[in-house]
Amino acid sequence: MKNQKELTLDIQGMTCAACSNRIEKGLQRMDGVQEANVNLTLERSTVVYDPEKVQPEQVIEKVEQLGYKVVIDRVEFDVVGMTCAACANRIEKKLNRLEGVHKAVVNLALETATVEYRPESVSPSDLEQAIEQIGYTLKRKTGDAEEGDVRERELQKQKRRFWISAVLTLPLLWSMVTHFEFTSFIWMPHLFMDPWVQLLLATPVQFYIGAPFYVGAYKALRHKSANMDVLVALGTSAAYFYSMYLGYDWLYGTREGMMPELYFEASAIIITLIVLGKYFEARAKGRTSEAIRKLLGLQAKTARVIREGKEEQIPLEEVKTGDLLLVKPGEKIPVDGEVVEGYSAVDESMLTGESIPVEKDVGDQVIGATVNHNGSLRIRATRVGKDTALAQIVKVVEEAQGSKADIQRAVDKVSSIFVPVVVAISVLTFLVWYMVIDPGNVTSALIPTISILVIACPCALGLATPTSIMAGSGRSAELGVLFKGGEHLEHTQRIDTVVLDKTGTVTEGKPSLTDFVTYGSADEKEMATMLHAAERRSEHPLATAIVDGMKQLGVDRLEADSFSAIPGHGVEAMVAGRNVLVGTRKLMAEHQVDYKEALSSAEAREARGETVMFMAVDGILTAHVAVADQLKSSSKKAIERLKALGLDIVMLTGDNERTARAVANDVGIEQVIAEVLPKDKSEQIRKLQKQGRTVAMVGDGLNDAPALATADVGMAIGSATDIPIEAADLTLLGDDLHRVADAVLMSQKTMRNIKQNLFFAFVYNTSAIPIAAAGLLAPWVAGAAMAFSSVSVVLNALRLQRFQIK
Repeated sequence: MKNQKELTLDIQGMTCAACSNRIEKGLQRMDGVQEANVNLTLERSTVVYDPEKVQPEQVIEKVEQLGYKVVIDRVEFDVVGMTCAACANRIEKKLNRLEGVHKAVVNLALETATVEYRPESVSPSDLEQAIEQIGYTLKRKTGDAEEGDVRERELQKQKRRFWISAVLTLPLLWSMVTHFEFTSFIWMPHLFMDPWVQLLLATPVQFYIGAPFYVGAYKALRHKSANMDVLVALGTSAAYFYSMYLGYDWLYGTREGMMPELYFEASAIIITLIVLGKYFEARAKGRTSEAIRKLLGLQAKTARVIREGKEEQIPLEEVKTGDLLLVKPGEKIPVDGEVVEGYSAVDESMLTGESIPVEKDVGDQVIGATVNHNGSLRIRATRVGKDTALAQIVKVVEEAQGSKADIQRAVDKVSSIFVPVVVAISVLTFLVWYMVIDPGNVTSALIPTISILVIACPCALGLATPTSIMAGSGRSAELGVLFKGGEHLEHTQRIDTVVLDKTGTVTEGKPSLTDFVTYGSADEKEMATMLHAAERRSEHPLATAIVDGMKQLGVDRLEADSFSAIPGHGVEAMVAGRNVLVGTRKLMAEHQVDYKEALSSAEAREARGETVMFMAVDGILTAHVAVADQLKSSSKKAIERLKALGLDIVMLTGDNERTARAVANDVGIEQVIAEVLPKDKSEQIRKLQKQGRTVAMVGDGLNDAPALATADVGMAIGSATDIPIEAADLTLLGDDLHRVADAVLMSQKTMRNIKQNLFFAFVYNTSAIPIAAAGLLAPWVAGAAMAFSSVSVVLNALRLQRFQIK
C-alpha cells in the first residue's frame, strides 16, 4: 500500500505466549494498524500502520496500556552553534521528525538537547548526523569537570573576541561621538576620519569577529530557515557594504563635495555590543546551574574502605556495592549504606533541611554526603555512583531544568515565525522610506531598516522561560523540593486545594501503644500473646506499634498458623487453633462480633486522637488496643502557611472519623474525609476535581500512589533515600509539611518571574520595532539594546536563586 509504514518496538514484561497474543490483538484492534506481529523470543513487535490514521506514539501508548513496557532510551547532548530561540526550535523539530525519536527537548539556556528514542530504530550517532546536516553540532554529555572546562574555555574565547573587537571599534566610536554637537569639543585625530582607515578597522570586526553570524545565517538560509544570525548578518552587512559604496564613490571622484557620512562604526559597534552581550549572557547562564554544582560539591572525594582487614583510602568512584567503609567523626559519609558497627549522630541538613543531627545505630540507613558527627561508624555500601540519593537528586534537578513548561511551547511557536516576520517588516520599512518618506535617499531608508533587523532578534524571548525554570528548580532543590519537570513547576501555582494524608504526613507516622484492655474472663497475658502473634506478620505501622507494646508486657512467643491482612479493616489470623480478629468496627460488624461493651472507652480515646482497634477470639470480643500517633511539631504552623496562601486544606485518611477529627482540630483542618480505603483515595480526589478544584495530594508515596497519580499535582513526602517516587510530580525531602508551602511559593515566584521576562521580551520587541521603523533609533543603539535585553532577562531569572523563605 502507498500509505504504509513499519514500526519496530522492543517490549519488556512479556512472560509467555499469552502476553504476546494479548499485545498482537490489542494492536490489531487499533484504527490504522494493518498488521501486528509480536516475537516472544526476541521480545520485539513489528507493526505495519497507516501514518494518516495512527502515530508511533499512539502505538507505544497502547502497548503500555496493555501492561507492558516499550524500551525507550534517553541521551543528552551539548548543542554547539545555537544563537537564539529559532535555532533551538529548528533542532527540536528536526529531532522530533526522525524515525524512532519518541521525544526531543532542546534547552537554549542550558545549550543542551535531551532525546528519548527507540534504540532499534535510531542511534545517537544518527541524531548527531541529522543535526550536523542543518548546521549544528551535537556532542554527547561529558563528565561534569570536563563539561565545566569546556564552558570556561568558551567563555574565555568570547571574552577574547570581545576585546579584539573593542580595540578595533574604539576609534570608529570616537569618530562617531564627535559628530554630535554637544561633543564637538572633543579632540579627534584626523586619521580616524579617513575612509580607508575606517575600512581597515571595520573589516576584521565584520568578517573575523562577525564570522559566526555569517556561518549561522548561511546554514539557516540553506535549510530554508531564519534565526538571529540572519538578522545580525543582514543588518551589519547593509551598513558595511553601503559605507564601502559611499566611500569608494567619493574617493574616486564620482561624488563631489564633502565626504559623505559612513556607517562602518554602526556595523562594528553592533557586532561588538552583541559579542559583549553574549559574553555576559553566557556568564549569567552558567550561574543558573549553580544549584547542581553546589549539590555535586557536597560529595566526599575519597572513601576509607576496609578490604582484607586493611584500611585504605580510595577515590569515591572506586567504591563498590558491598564494600565495608569506615567513617570517622567529622567526615562525610561517602555513599549510601547501612550501619554495621558503631553509634553516632549524623547531620543530614544538606539533603533534608533538618538542622538536628539524626542518631544512627546498627541497622540504620545512612545517606552519602551527610556528615558524621561524634562517633566512628562502619557502614556497608548499599548504593554507589548514580544510585545514591545525592545522584538521584542531581538527576531530578537536571531533568527539571532541561524540561519545558507549557508556557514555553507557546513561546516557541511565536519565536519560530518571528524572524521571517521581522525580515518582511524591515523590507517594507526600507521601501516606505525610499519611495514615500524620503524618495530616492538610500541612506535615510537604510538606517531604520538596519535598526529593525538588529533590535528585533528574539534572544530575550527564547531565554525568558528556560532560565527561570533552571533558577527556580535549582533553588527549590536547595529548599528540599524536587520538581520532576518544568511543567510541574508551572502547574503547582495553579492549585487551590491541598489534600493531606494523615499518618506520616500530618503525624509522625510512628505510633506507639497507649492502652490495652481485656473484657470478660479473657486472660491479659494470653490475649497479649495472641495479639502479638496475629500482628507480627502485618507491615502496617499500627501493627508495629502493637507488637512493640505487647513485647513490653512479656508475651510468650507464638507463630500464627495462617494470616491475612484486610486493607483498611485489620487482620485475621489462626493462632493456636483459634480464630483471631484485630481491627475496626467494620471488621467486627462483618463477623457479627458484639463490641458494644468496649464502645464508650474506645470513643473517649478516639476523641483524644488515638486509634482504637478491637480484638475478637472465636467471634467473642476479648480486648481493645489503642495506639497514638504524635503530631509533627511543624504541622500546625505549616497548615497556617498554606491557608495564608489561600489554599483549602483537606485531610484524607483511612482512620475512623472521630480520631481523624481530633487530629484535624489540633492542626486547624476543617474538612476531613475519613475511613477511606487506600484503593478508594483516588476516587475521593476525583470527586474534588469534579467540584472544579485543582488538587494537590500530599502523601508518603507508597499506599498513596494511586491518589498521587490522580491529583493535578502529586507531592510525595519522603526521606532522601526515597527520591524516585514515580507516582508523584514532585518529592519533598524530609517529613516537614513546610515543604508543601515552599513548593507552592517557589512555583508562584518562578511563574511570576517568567511572566516578567516574557512581558519585557514581548514589549521590548513589539515596541522597539515601530520606534526603529520611524527612524528614531540609531543602529548602534539598537545593537546595544538587543544585546543587553538578553542579559537583563537572565539576570532577572537569577533573582530566584536568592529567594528566601520567610
